Amino acid sequence: MTRELDGKCLKQRALDGGYQEPKPRSPDSAVSPQGVTYCGESSASSLTMANVPWHEEVVHFVGELVDLIPDYEIACEHEHSNCLLIAHRKFKIDGEWWTWIDYDRFQALIQRYEDSGGAETFSAQDYMAKTPPWAVFGANERGFDPKDTRHQRKHKSRDISGC
Repeated sequence: MTRELDGKCLKQRALDGGYQEPKPRSPDSAVSPQGVTYCGESSASSLTMANVPWHEEVVHFVGELVDLIPDYEIACEHEHSNCLLIAHRKFKIDGEWWTWIDYDRFQALIQRYEDSGGAETFSAQDYMAKTPPWAVFGANERGFDPKDTRHQRKHKSRDISGC
């Protein structure tokens, strides 16, 4: 994503023929669109801060994108990483998101799968865990775990580091 997307919505570009309407190739569980986190100049890249979207721009872009994909919603965000998670509504149970992974359960399922020679299968719903409230899209924490220490700049100028 570049700043060139500013000011023109995805739906209009799709109608104009600039983009094909997004259609999942398969019933993917989730998609994680993300902006670039600028890490400084490099001889390996010509990216500059002019190419890096603000988190609010990524949220706007993903909001328009999810409007084009039936049965999916924005489930989570992590402002620090400049990313969001679009999840299938099958992971929204009784109004709450279950997009995290129960790794112990996952490992047990993998072991059963291997022990059965691949006969015993499983799906993401078999090892999903409830999404913590601070990670849900729209939470005041914007994806920052309150147990972690968040470092913010003290001066009032806009932070252009992407962090």
